[in-house]
Amino acid sequence: MIYDLAQLKQDIENGVVDTVLVVTSDLQGRPVGKRVVGSHFVEHVLDEGIEACDYLIAVDVDMNPLEGYSFTNWETGYGDMNLRCDSSSARIIPWLESTALIICDSFDENSNLISVAPRSILKTQIQKAKDLGFSVKTGTELEFYLFEDNFNKAKEKHYKDLTPKSFGIEDYQIFQTSLEEDIIRKIRNEMLVASIPIEFSKGEAGNGQHEINITYDEVLRCADNHMIFKNGVREIAALNDKSVTFMAKWSLAEVGSSCHVHSSLWSIEDGKSLIADADNPENLSALGKNWIAGQLKCAKEFAILYAPYINSYKRYVPGSWAPTAIAWGRDNRTCGFRLVGKGKSMRIENRIPGADVNPYITLAATVAAGLYGIENKLELEDCLVGNGYTSQEVERIPSSLNEAIGLFENSEIAKQTLGNDVFEHLLNTAKQELKYFNAAVTDWELNRNFERI
Repeated sequence: MIYDLAQLKQDIENGVVDTVLVVTSDLQGRPVGKRVVGSHFVEHVLDEGIEACDYLIAVDVDMNPLEGYSFTNWETGYGDMNLRCDSSSARIIPWLESTALIICDSFDENSNLISVAPRSILKTQIQKAKDLGFSVKTGTELEFYLFEDNFNKAKEKHYKDLTPKSFGIEDYQIFQTSLEEDIIRKIRNEMLVASIPIEFSKGEAGNGQHEINITYDEVLRCADNHMIFKNGVREIAALNDKSVTFMAKWSLAEVGSSCHVHSSLWSIEDGKSLIADADNPENLSALGKNWIAGQLKCAKEFAILYAPYINSYKRYVPGSWAPTAIAWGRDNRTCGFRLVGKGKSMRIENRIPGADVNPYITLAATVAAGLYGIENKLELEDCLVGNGYTSQEVERIPSSLNEAIGLFENSEIAKQTLGNDVFEHLLNTAKQELKYFNAAVTDWELNRNFERI
């Protein structure tokens, strides 16, 4: 349940809350913003917003300003943007003392929504769906690794030889995950207090790897919940002298961490699900087929929106539970897209995204792809029966960021569905990521070549 603003004001007045985190999403999907004194939040920020440097949506993961953006750069002077509170997102953050949080949209000096801000990118696609009479509901399933080493110790070790909180494959295991309940239980329960509707947690296939599932919701609320959850897991781990990682592939010896995205289409007019056939709830409707066909059509060209980093592509290993096949199947985990449920619970699961994604951008891509399929009445190919890893009949997910950039750069669908400003902004982000990697000398290169060439 979202924090009522009247209650928030009362808690600030009574001293229960003394700090409000006023945040928006950066390009990496992390909350960025300011810690605002409670009284100042009520008197000024709630109605007027607060200023923040617009470089926040033009920096890399290390907060380095990146060249090549037309939205903001050194020539424009990196001015301010106005962060305006979305009152429906207010909530308490129980793991931080006397702290609440509210999410903002980003506006320019002329009070125009900044189109390239991650939350704006998603809201644009939501409006397109609304104009067609649709609402979209989604769920994101985040996996992560939990370590005994705290973040400082992990850094001192150069993130190598870390000690997982538990050893062995703990997929669905109760005993092994009991050894980690001191942290995982705290995450589940404190997220509930923070208005994140947790359903369950479970062990995964890696040493110390976990998944905690959040109830599906309207797509913007889903993205907001994802951002707060992911940051909260990091904070709770750190406050308990532990560390976590959401890297798509933190170690070649371990399976990758995914962010499976479930999506479904609903009618605004009567609130009914539109994915399943009304007369036969186990079959897809015509719109459902179009929606999935759009996902398949756009999967390769949208790869950088599902796999934004160099490391993202190391997750796609045959037989590792990460997909390599751009195909759909009925409850088939070897496919990039898995159809599950029936009737109003029917949805398509996109297994391509990793845990490193920006939820706003990935969910915007999901909506854009589905709507493209509907608007163009794309026909759905037959579902794949059998092993998607070994099938010779399917296309494959790009194997590198370099390949994915080329596909996106030449994609007329991406330009058409996202709009030129957003297209150019996201393309530049990916190109700069590749540029920085190409300028680095890796440990692999040193170990392989230092003495031998």
